[in-house]
Amino acid sequence: MLAIITNLFISLVFYLLMTTMALYTVQEFSASDSAAGFASGSFVLGALAARVFAGKFLDFVGRRRLLVVSLAVFVVASLLYIPASSLALLLTVRILHGMAFGAASTSISASVMGLIPVHRRGEGTGYFGISTTLATAVGPFLAVFLAESVSYRALFLFAAGCAAVALVLSLVLSLPERTPTAEEQENKWRMHLTDIIDPSALAIASVMFIAGAAYAGILSFLNSYAQTEGLVLGASLFFVVYACVVLVSRLFVGRIQDRHGDNAVVYPTLVSFAVGLALLAYAPNDTVLALAGVFVGFGFGALMPCAQAIAVTTAPPARIGLATSTFFILMDAGVGLGPLLLGMLLPLMGFHGMYWVLAAVLLASTVLYHFVHGRKNYRPGAPSEPVPAKPAA
Repeated sequence: MLAIITNLFISLVFYLLMTTMALYTVQEFSASDSAAGFASGSFVLGALAARVFAGKFLDFVGRRRLLVVSLAVFVVASLLYIPASSLALLLTVRILHGMAFGAASTSISASVMGLIPVHRRGEGTGYFGISTTLATAVGPFLAVFLAESVSYRALFLFAAGCAAVALVLSLVLSLPERTPTAEEQENKWRMHLTDIIDPSALAIASVMFIAGAAYAGILSFLNSYAQTEGLVLGASLFFVVYACVVLVSRLFVGRIQDRHGDNAVVYPTLVSFAVGLALLAYAPNDTVLALAGVFVGFGFGALMPCAQAIAVTTAPPARIGLATSTFFILMDAGVGLGPLLLGMLLPLMGFHGMYWVLAAVLLASTVLYHFVHGRKNYRPGAPSEPVPAKPAA
């Protein structure tokens, strides 16, 4: 429970700033759409860079120590937005902030995965993900309120306060530690590809790369899209509806996954995500825009913990930290590169065209999932190879 609350405040900072950063960059520095997209996504690129090393050195540094140090940097970086007086300085702060976020979230996520029993991993991951869900509901709402009704300075101070709460909680948080083996100690400084990427987790992580890029199109541009189309109310309701649906879905989707296999949840969530993006592309009024939150909530919101459970379960127990970082590296790459690529697509197709393209790509990702993992369809709690029966006594 303490880990869930800590992760809530870490995630709050992410959503507070990710939701408003593109618009802030345009208003404060007169940046182009592509530059605004990069300012939004650079945070995630920083997180990606940190995860590459966090997964490798997590158990060498110590999970709790890494969490505390990275959260201390997280607090400082949250305050550095205020004096950042140029686009270059803002991008530097965003990357540093993202690196602290990546290290902290990898540490706490890997530790929680180690606490959850294997046969209930889908269910337990869903419960842990509720913290992110609450941040999804509260973060964007508070971000828009503080930015429009108070000031961006107040927004940055509030984000720093949330980061400070997470830091204080981490000081009393007890995380399960794992002592590296003698072989791991011997290869500590070896940096082969398999030392920073877990091959078994790579398959499902490739699907999350696409899903992350699509969700970045919502996080980074929905606010601007709503203002352009006069659908600000619909955008505000979208995040509230999204969060409510995710909260409800995570109470039962993980159990379905544990009992009926991965395909029973992954295919429906991918299709639902595609439908939600199509509704965003269509969106003639606030009602349809808010309705899209239902499908995106059951889509991306329910997909993420299910996919994370798959990534961790397919990896050996000694590589849970590496599998966790691999999962988030590819998802972060999608979320980080998404705004940059979509920012270049935006002048050519507009918001409606961009969301139609994303809907088509998400629908096509069901084929990718089938080939990389869907054909296996084993339960997260079940071993991938038959376990020999014990001889009778």
